[in-house]
Amino acid sequence: MVLGQKRWIPSRKACVAVVVTVALAVAVEVLAAAAAVVVILIVVVEVLVVVIIVVVVAVVVVVVVVVVVVVVVVEVVVVVVVVLVVVVVVIIIIVAVAATATSTAAAAAAVVAAEVVVVVVVVVVVVVVVVVVVVVVVVVVAVVVVVLY
Repeated sequence: MVLGQKRWIPSRKACVAVVVTVALAVAVEVLAAAAAVVVILIVVVEVLVVVIIVVVVAVVVVVVVVVVVVVVVVEVVVVVVVVLVVVVVVIIIIVAVAATATSTAAAAAAVVAAEVVVVVVVVVVVVVVVVVVVVVVVVVVAVVVVVLY
């Protein structure tokens, strides 16, 4: 400013324009911050949904696997018990028939018949177990595929 010059005093319109401009700028910044918060919240919700889905799928898969393992173990135990019972019964039959047989040929025939029974029972039990295990595996695979896709 030059010595003796009057100081510049802005008009009322200029003041109002500056205030309005600053207010609009602040409003835009507030809206931008709010939009950023909304975007962050959306991302957090999406991450939570993905985590929940992964946890649910993991739990379902673990439950299915545990059920399959339990079923297979129970089947194996049942097969072993049945085979052992059949073998014990056949041994008892062999001993009884051989003890009461009047000839060696009759005792040998009783032993052969008992062995045939043992073989037939074991084969039937093994076939049943294989069929059940295959069915269980197919069901488990189907459940896992449905859950994952």
